[in-house]
Amino acid sequence: MTTTVALLFGGRSGEHGISCITAGGVLGAIDREKYHVIAVGVTREGRYVQVSDDPADWTLVDGRAPEVSGDGPEVLLPAVRHSAGEPIELRVIRDGRVEPLARIDAVFPLLHGSYGEDGTIQGALDLLDVPYVGSGVLASAMSMDKATTKLVLTTAGLTCAPGHVVHQDHWEQQSRSVMRHLRESYPLPWFVKPSRAGSSLGVTRVGREEELEPALREAFAEDPKVLIEQAVAGREVECGVLQGADGGPPRTTLPGEVRVGEDLEFYDYGSKYFGKGTIDIEIPAKLPDRVLEEVRHVSAAAFEALGLEGLARVDVFVTPENTVIVNEVNTMPGFTPYSMFPVLWQNMGVDYTALITDLVEQALARRIGLR
Repeated sequence: MTTTVALLFGGRSGEHGISCITAGGVLGAIDREKYHVIAVGVTREGRYVQVSDDPADWTLVDGRAPEVSGDGPEVLLPAVRHSAGEPIELRVIRDGRVEPLARIDAVFPLLHGSYGEDGTIQGALDLLDVPYVGSGVLASAMSMDKATTKLVLTTAGLTCAPGHVVHQDHWEQQSRSVMRHLRESYPLPWFVKPSRAGSSLGVTRVGREEELEPALREAFAEDPKVLIEQAVAGREVECGVLQGADGGPPRTTLPGEVRVGEDLEFYDYGSKYFGKGTIDIEIPAKLPDRVLEEVRHVSAAAFEALGLEGLARVDVFVTPENTVIVNEVNTMPGFTPYSMFPVLWQNMGVDYTALITDLVEQALARRIGLR
């Protein structure tokens, strides 16, 4: 029997367009003989609508990302939790009538950022006992919050960049004391990051103290909780992680390196997705074998410390002394055919279609209920 999978993408975050591009990649590669696919878009306002499952409709056009328009029939989630092992009934409102859409076996939430990667959609699906790809509520929420991620990982004995959390209301009332603390504790340059946003949205490198105020304004536009980190002198290295098979340890890739050209300050949103500046991706990274293995070890340890499931991309810095410092953990990393996570696994002999199949089968086999 064919398994029916609902791809869920778009969403309310600033990464809406990137999510749609990701969906286009998955729609073009998922094994259609093995899986029947239902494409469900989430508008920027949060409406669920049935959309085209043609990958050509979800690609960049003239440098612009696609968007879920909301013109399709509205999709209704089940009103009550389903019986374990039974498909989930999705319905649509069409011409003023509620009609059956499909009976689905699992959801693949391709949502990046807030209202999707942060535990919110996971909670909604858990309420209905719907199997889905990726980590559960707590693990997703912790990993989405960069400050919380650092607390968990440092408690687990892993090294993270030094930093300080600033809330918008505290900055507005106590900016002088915050600045004094930063000046005394963390040498410049600093990186200012929204604590709960992805794809480097709202991230700014600050080289002089007078640059902090506008950098914080940009970050606060994404999140009222901001992380200010001391810059790390090191190479940017990324490692793909998959949940272990049959209860085994996490599986990791050989790490890849992001080499940023002199025309960029850092690997930002524009360079990640829209061809800004000079970026060179090297897989595997040209590091000593023992350092490559240490990156893999740290990545697997981070995956386990955060209680992750399914997949993650762990981003680290490797210092000139070959110390591995965790930067971020992404529970729904960029997932187009050309994104780092699938390319890392391609290098390990797991092609894009096989990677999608692995993740869906993990979701179907996982325990339903509290995660």
